[in-house]
Amino acid sequence: MAVTAEASGAEADAAGPVEDARLVARARGGDLPAFEALYRRHAGRINALCLRMTGSHALAEDCVQEAFVQAWRHLDRFEGRSAFTTWLHRIAVNRVLTVQRSESRRPGGFEVSDEDNPDPWGADPGETDPGKDMDLERTIASLPDGARNVFVLHAVCGYSHQEAADMLGIAVGTCKAQLHRARRLLSERLEQ
Repeated sequence: MAVTAEASGAEADAAGPVEDARLVARARGGDLPAFEALYRRHAGRINALCLRMTGSHALAEDCVQEAFVQAWRHLDRFEGRSAFTTWLHRIAVNRVLTVQRSESRRPGGFEVSDEDNPDPWGADPGETDPGKDMDLERTIASLPDGARNVFVLHAVCGYSHQEAADMLGIAVGTCKAQLHRARRLLSERLEQ
């Protein structure tokens, strides 16, 4: 899966926003193959984002599917003021936040288990030391939702504090505080 996500991301970067704009225009006109092309170009990155934010393959897959369904339904609302990928990320983040809120209200809450998430990022075991990678990924997955969300958006995906705060519906100061919290918790947990 990691290779697919990287390949999809590389394809999206190679053609860039111009190709996205062309595909969006065609999809708005009801061209389903154009939207399928958008899906193929961006599904890997959206899946990686959702997986890191939820820590669960099953929840991430649901969020990805729902994000693309919402994008298809509301494609007419995409104004083009930002990149299509930014708009799609925002939809996916909103879906993850909705799932996190509903999961936290259930008895027992949301838990990340090794059974659900044996290798959360689909890494090829020969690429790196799997023990170190798994420790880091499990530790990220174990962070409280707010800290994990900010950490993934800012430190992993590269969004600015303002962009991450806007996506999460929080103040920039809260975003910075959550990032500090995430880094502190990661450091403490990885030292153990």
